[in-house]
Amino acid sequence: MFGKSQSETADNHRDSTSVQTLPRSTVASSAAPEASSISSGLSIIGKIIGHGALTIFGQVEGELRASTVVIAEGAQVEGDVVAEELTIGGYVKGTIHANRVKLNSTAVVEGDIFHRTLAIEENARFEGTSRRQENTTDTPRVVKVGFDSPRGLNYHF
Repeated sequence: MFGKSQSETADNHRDSTSVQTLPRSTVASSAAPEASSISSGLSIIGKIIGHGALTIFGQVEGELRASTVVIAEGAQVEGDVVAEELTIGGYVKGTIHANRVKLNSTAVVEGDIFHRTLAIEENARFEGTSRRQENTTDTPRVVKVGFDSPRGLNYHF
């Protein structure tokens, strides 16, 4: 009297076996490093700040900051570069602050390099000064200097 009919039992059996499992989406772990790139057809003017790896294939004019920076062969950067690790295969004109700097054989650098370690491959071109520093990625502190003029005016820089 209260039993299920054969059609209801078949429907229930069919429903339980036809459950589809959805593919699990792959979620990037928070420990995975972020990687970005600027392609060869792209030209950027401005300040670029990243926390992971950055590879430049195109042109950048302005300040560039990231943890790991690769300036590929054919890429051009005009401006200051700040990184933990920097590999240059292209052209850089500006001041470089990086703990580890490597100039590949195709690199052309015009400017000063502040580094902890510097490696320069044969045929790389470098015109500027090289200075070893313990921690080159720290931004220099600005010290305010002031004085009182004889007329009572205060000047602070």
